[in-house]
Amino acid sequence: MVQLLLVFFFLFSSCSSPQTEDTDVKPAPGLNPEKVLIVYLSRTNNTKAIAEIIHKKVGGTLVALELENPYPKDYRQIVEQVANENATGFLPPLKTRITGIQNYDVVFIGFPTWGMQLPPPMKSFLRQYDLSGKTIVPFNTNAGYGVGSTFETVKALAPNSKILEGFTTKGGVERDGVLFVMEGEKEKQAQEEITKWLRKINLAK
Repeated sequence: MVQLLLVFFFLFSSCSSPQTEDTDVKPAPGLNPEKVLIVYLSRTNNTKAIAEIIHKKVGGTLVALELENPYPKDYRQIVEQVANENATGFLPPLKTRITGIQNYDVVFIGFPTWGMQLPPPMKSFLRQYDLSGKTIVPFNTNAGYGVGSTFETVKALAPNSKILEGFTTKGGVERDGVLFVMEGEKEKQAQEEITKWLRKINLAK
């Protein structure tokens, strides 16, 4: 009977061990979670998953960007529409309203790479809200081609903010029908990478 209990104990311990690193991560001293805002745009939920991991590690207010007129579900249609918006400089109106944004000191902004550029809705957000004097922390998911000009555009649209080193990871490849991938080993890998990144930029300990 004692041996059986020991077997259950070790099985439980081995199943629980992956959680250890995550629970050890805490916001850096001086970072008040009440002053942290995490805003993200996510079509296939990969960027949303990254936002939720960050939220779990540093706290704060989590906000999804939604449009007054949502993009079409068809991939080819959205590609054409976004290309046209980028070419014309059109900024889609946001349904999301963030009150009291002046009360936040640190603003994480998360987005996928669309056409190697910053998605128009995130441009709308950066144009609509005054983030002067705040610390902006970009994070990104992409189809394997990197951040493109996204981080540079964030800097250009928030010239009076302090921009910290961003985070990027490969997400799905919607063009090939590969959608949500942040689960299993990929999710665990993302958690570890985000932990290292947050510690590197001194927002977690």
